Amino acid sequence: MKLKFILTLALILFAGVITRAATNDILTVAVFDFDSKDEAVHSLGPKVATLLNAYLSAEPNLMTVERAELDKALSEQELGLSGTVSPDTAAKVGNLTGAKVLVTGRVFKTDTELFIVAKIIGTETSRVYGEIVQGGVDASISALSENLAKKIAADVAAKGDTLVAKVESREERIAKLKKELGDKKLPVVSVKIPEQHFGQHVIDPAAQTELSLILQQCGFTLADDVSTNRPTIEITGEAFSELGMSKGNLKSCRARIEIKARDVASGNIISVDRQTSVGVDIAEHVAAKTALQNGAGELAERIIPKLVQ
Repeated sequence: MKLKFILTLALILFAGVITRAATNDILTVAVFDFDSKDEAVHSLGPKVATLLNAYLSAEPNLMTVERAELDKALSEQELGLSGTVSPDTAAKVGNLTGAKVLVTGRVFKTDTELFIVAKIIGTETSRVYGEIVQGGVDASISALSENLAKKIAADVAAKGDTLVAKVESREERIAKLKKELGDKKLPVVSVKIPEQHFGQHVIDPAAQTELSLILQQCGFTLADDVSTNRPTIEITGEAFSELGMSKGNLKSCRARIEIKARDVASGNIISVDRQTSVGVDIAEHVAAKTALQNGAGELAERIIPKLVQ
């Protein structure tokens, strides 16, 4: 019986290690319609994008944004799906879709050859890489797209550290914040960020917990409704999360947090901010909590220094 328990525990721990490794290695990719304005190839741009999306979705370390979701997100912001994506707009598109890597490009023909040129853009670093495939004027678009997808996947795997910004650990974030705060007097702070997932109220809000933890570790005194210390600054807001994409057993959730910090005595707003983030896990609700935790960490880095100015 004891041996069975030990083996079960070992399997659970091993599965947890595998899950963490898998979720850390997964990158979200958004594929845009390729520019194909020339008359000879005017219908090929969307076809290439659809095929690339399908081939890249089969790659074990990539998760692609659904075309319908991508179209919806960008149309709401009046951004086109083809040709208009550049390193300058990549960050905004990444924030809207949760994608870490964008793929766009161009299809064109010469007298004797058909070319597909791809741009691979990191939404966090604005780093750009290029790939090209070519064939005869009657070459198979499917075969060329499959070849291009393999090249793109290889580039993302080999150059991912330059396409995606380095993720700071909590310890690194706390150390940087403490250095920025220096020996300034820290106010008493309260944090209230109610949270919803799929329209359901959540009892233990992840964003509120993460932001409160970071504040506490930076040396701030926290206050709530039953504290004897009254807050001099109130941080309020709202957060929500929803299921994004799935890949095998992995679930991706997107989250958005909107907060504001107010000086209690004067009523003045110190700062207003918001953050969209993504989390991946085998369990949907854990992925949602991870996304909210990630977003709260990003917000903490921007808003905490403003609390002592």
